[in-house]
Parts: sequence; C-alpha cells; structure tokens
Amino acid sequence: MNALRKTVSLFLVGVSLVASAACWGAPALLRVGSLVPKNSLYHQKLLEMGEAWRAAQGEGAKFVVFTDGSQGGEAELSRRMRIGQLQGALLSVVGLREIEPSISALQNLPMLFRSWEEVDYVREKMRASMEKRFLDKGFVVLGWGDAGWVRFFSKQAAFRPDDFKSMKIFAWGSEPDQQSIMKSIGYTPVPLETADILPSIQTGMINVVPSTPYFALASQVYATAPNMLEINWAPIVGAMVVTKKAWDEMSPAGQQALRTAGDKAGIAMRLQARKEVDDAVDAMKKRGLVVNRPSAAQLREWNELAESLYPRIRGTMVPADTFDEVFVHIKAYRSGAGK
Repeated sequence: MNALRKTVSLFLVGVSLVASAACWGAPALLRVGSLVPKNSLYHQKLLEMGEAWRAAQGEGAKFVVFTDGSQGGEAELSRRMRIGQLQGALLSVVGLREIEPSISALQNLPMLFRSWEEVDYVREKMRASMEKRFLDKGFVVLGWGDAGWVRFFSKQAAFRPDDFKSMKIFAWGSEPDQQSIMKSIGYTPVPLETADILPSIQTGMINVVPSTPYFALASQVYATAPNMLEINWAPIVGAMVVTKKAWDEMSPAGQQALRTAGDKAGIAMRLQARKEVDDAVDAMKKRGLVVNRPSAAQLREWNELAESLYPRIRGTMVPADTFDEVFVHIKAYRSGAGK
C-alpha cells in the first residue's frame, strides 16, 4: 500500500512539473509599449531589460519594444495590456492611473514637491502598498522611474498664472477631471494625444505645452514654443509594468531576471533623467530657447494657485486617501524624519 501511494505521489509530482514547464514556456514573446523616443535613454534601458529576460527565459523568447507612441497614447497602452495585445508598458502616471488611480498622488499635485529627494522619500514610503494595489489589478511593477520636472513651453513669453489664460494649453485626452478644473479657473485646455502635440503647436491649435525639457528637446517642441517658464510644476513619475498573466507564465529564472533588470533600469532612468534636465535646457538655449525665470512675487502667485487647486484635486484627480497620505509623508520629511 505504501509503495502504491509513493508511486501515485511521484506520478502527480511528475504531472505537476510537466504542466509547470509547459506553462513557463508560454511567453515566448513580450511586447512592450511606450511613448518614449526611439534610441532614447528609456528605450535603451528597456532593451537591456529585454536582453536580461531573454537570456534567463531561454531559447525562443523574444522581447519587442514599441516606441514613439506607435501603439497609441498611454490610456490606449493600458487598454492593450488588458486585452493581451501588449504584455507590458513603460508608462507615466497618465497611463498608470488607468490601472490604479492612487498612483496619481505622485504626479498630480502641482508645486508640492520641492526636490527629487522629497519625491524619492514619498515614493519609497508608498511603494509597497502601491505595488500591492497594482498586483490586485493584475499588473506587476518591475521598476520605478521619472523623467524630469514639468515646465511650461509657450510661443509667447509668460511669467504669471494669468498670462496663460489667453492661451490654449495641451492637456492629456484621458484626463477629463484635469480639463474640468482648468476650465473652472479660466484656462483653455485642448485634449490631445502625445503624437498630436508637435503638429498642433505648429498649426496654432495649442500655444502652450506642459513638458519636461527632455521631451521638449527630443520632440522639437521648443522650436515652435521657444519660451520656457522655469518653475518645477510637477514631477513626471513612471513605472515599468507587465501583466500578471504574462508574469505567471514566465519561468522563475525569467521572473527573477526581469525584476532585477527592471529595478536596475528604474534607478538608471531616475539618475540619468535628472541629469538630462539641465543638459536638455542647455542644448535648447544654444538653439534659441528663452528661459523665463519668475520673480519672487510671481512665484508666490504660482504657489497660491497650486494650493487653491488642492481641494479640487482631492477626491477627483487624486483619491482622497492617497492625497492625505502624501501630505503626511511630506510633513514628516520636512520635519526631519526623512533626512
């Protein structure tokens, strides 16, 4: 009887191993989408992640990266992952909030963060809970990155908040709450996708592009909108995610390699992107960019505007609980707890 039980047990173990091996062999192709420019730092880091995963996953594994928004805007990338057309994406908060709205607390609070150290501190405090929320929605976070501070690039020089009220401002098409808030305080948002920015500013459909310097340089937006207001309106925060379905089909070695490479890529993106903010501004200045620095009084106007927006943002653009949590962490950091 014992011999029979042992035989049955060995048989079941064998069946389990065969089934697992068959499952792990499934993701021969990981298709990853992003808006990042081809051959940019971000593209290079994605390719490095892919090489690490392919080597660990084994023969036949392929990693394909779609750049320049060729698979659509960030909301569309999130949709394509849900229906299985893509298995992963490198997204900013604009796309990530389509999966898990709480992530917007890291990007949609204007003038809140005073430094990258504050951004890092708050993100690390919230990281575990954020990653758990994404996992509950069916996505695995592999690494966190950022892409610089949002500045305002405009055709005409502008220094004060009111200067922009006569202008048409690019807004993400997937963020109706933001557009509603902008309209309510006298601004004119024009909802578009990233691929539409350059032709729209060239034709006059928009006059202002909130953008990181790196993107403004790479997309050539600054050539038509040669005035940059030097304020750090908000950080562009992002992450590399893959669907849990694709993750579960990988071998353990493939999972470990991808997670390690993703974390490494995120750190590299953060460090290099922050350096390239200044490099991009210098490069654009040599080609005609005018950097407009607000006076102390004008900067106070921007801070007052931002603070007046927080009650409108809480519970709309940012869920109330994560809105409150960010302010708790910011207060702790500034009191010395995070230094």
